[in-house]
Formats: sequence, structure tokens, C-alpha cells
Amino acid sequence: MSLEAEQNIGRLEKVAGISLPVREQLILRKMHLEPLDAAENSGKRISLVTGIHGDELEGQLVAYLVNRRIREHPEHLRGTVDIYPAMNPLGINTIERGIPGFDLDMNRTFPGDAEGAMTEYYVNQAFEDIKGSDFAIDLHASNIFLRELPQVRISEETQDSLLPYAGLLNLDFIWIHSAATVLQSTLAYSLNHAGTRCLVVEMGVGMRLTQAYAAQVTEGIFHLMHSEGMWNGETGLTHAPVTCRDEVEFLNANAAGIFIPSVEHDMHVRKGERIGVIADPLTGTDRETIQAPEDGLLFTLREYPVVYPGSLLGRIYVPGEAQKSEGNGGEAK
Repeated sequence: MSLEAEQNIGRLEKVAGISLPVREQLILRKMHLEPLDAAENSGKRISLVTGIHGDELEGQLVAYLVNRRIREHPEHLRGTVDIYPAMNPLGINTIERGIPGFDLDMNRTFPGDAEGAMTEYYVNQAFEDIKGSDFAIDLHASNIFLRELPQVRISEETQDSLLPYAGLLNLDFIWIHSAATVLQSTLAYSLNHAGTRCLVVEMGVGMRLTQAYAAQVTEGIFHLMHSEGMWNGETGLTHAPVTCRDEVEFLNANAAGIFIPSVEHDMHVRKGERIGVIADPLTGTDRETIQAPEDGLLFTLREYPVVYPGSLLGRIYVPGEAQKSEGNGGEAK
């Protein structure tokens, strides 16, 4: 590809900005990508959003991979792609979940307010720019404590409109969960409420990059684009998701100590199978043995070893089982 073509395929755009003391500015930028030939543009637009939580970095790699593939093969692009890699740039710079200095979770402030305080104004600018896309993919990682299979999380009220597209994203898991009050202030809820289809993707672990997961999700994004006439290059599905409707068993610790898993993430376990132990380094004894309560798919596993009573150790998808235990399962990102 020539340098001229590479320059024409995309351009950096300022989405939002607020003034900071001493003439500094907080600026949100996106990469705007369109077909080289305007006549080949299908008129559809997809927005890839990540970095809302500054300690979740898996989406950064997906943004890079999508950007790179389009730049390497611009002849296949048939729609508009907007990539927002750092919705919360201050959080990413400091590896903090929320907006530093304001003690705010950005994903509890949407759609913002054009006449509101500084952060509300900034969030509203971002929201208005994303709104109107044919699809928005809100990319998240787990926190530093848990590792998650690549999955889509959908609320019950949006399942009819989103489920057909979630199945195109090449993921392992689709979790349809009960709506919670907190959903009403997330980007996904606000966009879906405004008529823009938004899918929340979660994968991996906080503050880390899982290259295999990023490649898997990237392939799914191009597969969705292909199905919508936005990409005519080759795509291939490598994963077929299972759909879960809150059929989840939560594994919670009853003792404090160091969690040592006996199984790998992403595997089917049998009822009674040992998942791991909570060890006591002081005495060299096991304080608790964790066993699978039912047969199922272990789609969440504890990554950070220090645990206390009540700490979430894992989640198991049990087909046909109602949700039996409490945990932070369906909470929106």
C-alpha cells in the first residue's frame, strides 16, 4: 500500500475536550476510517470503544489489531469504522479504573450532560459522537482479580435486538443477565436506549494483554462487519458461543488465605471436582477445599491469589440450572 493510500484511509479526529489548569487540555481522540472509494461506502458505521476503565487494557490490543488490518487491506473496507482507544485517557495513564481526581467511574456517568459539570460535559461529548452508529462494541477486560473467557453481556431488555449480532462476534460465551439499576448510567444502556445497538464485550484480566483473546475478538469484529456489508475480506469463525441466561453457579471463599487453583480457566468441570484450595502459608495447611457444585463450564477463574471470606473464586455455567448463589455476576462494566 502506498503512503498516499495509508494517509487517505484514516484520519485522527478530536471528539471531546475540556480545559485544565495552566492551559492544559484533556482531549479524547478517535481514528476515523472510511473506504478509499467513497462510492463503495455502504453507509454503515461501527464504533469500537475501549479504555472507559483505565485499568482494563485488553481493548487496546483489539483497537491496534483492527486498525492494522484495515490499513493493510483498505481495499476491503466498505463502511465507516471509528476507533476510540482511550475514552478515559487520564485513567489509562495512571492505571486507575475511574477518572483520576474526580473519584468517578466513567461508566456510571452516561449519557452525561452538555450543561453539566466538567466530567458530565466531557462524557456527553463522547456519547453524542458515538450515538448514531449502526453498531457500537464496548470493549472491557476483567479486573486484576479475575480472568474471563471472551464474552458478550446483554441485559434481558435488549436481548431480542442484540442476540443475533452477539452470535457473530466469535466469542465463547453470551451472558443474558437480569437488568440492574446501575445499567442505566452505562454507555451500553444509554446507547441502546437512544437507538444505537451496543454490545459489551469482556475478556481476559485487568492490567494485562491476552493476545489469543484479542485476536479472537478482532476476528469476530470483522465477521460482524462482513455480515453487515462493511468488509468484503475473508473472515473466519473459530468459536461458537454458548448462551447463558443466568444459569450460573458462583464459587465464593469461606476462608482467608492464598487461593491455589487445581484446574485451568476455560474447561468443563464435573460435580465434586476439585477447583483449588485456600492455603494457609503460616501453617502449611489447607483452610478450605473448593469443589465444583455441578457439572459445567468454568468461564471465570480467580487470577489474584489473596482471598478473604466472600471473595469470588470462579463462575461455572450450568445449563438448565437457575442461579443459586450471589456474586457480582451480571453487573454492567
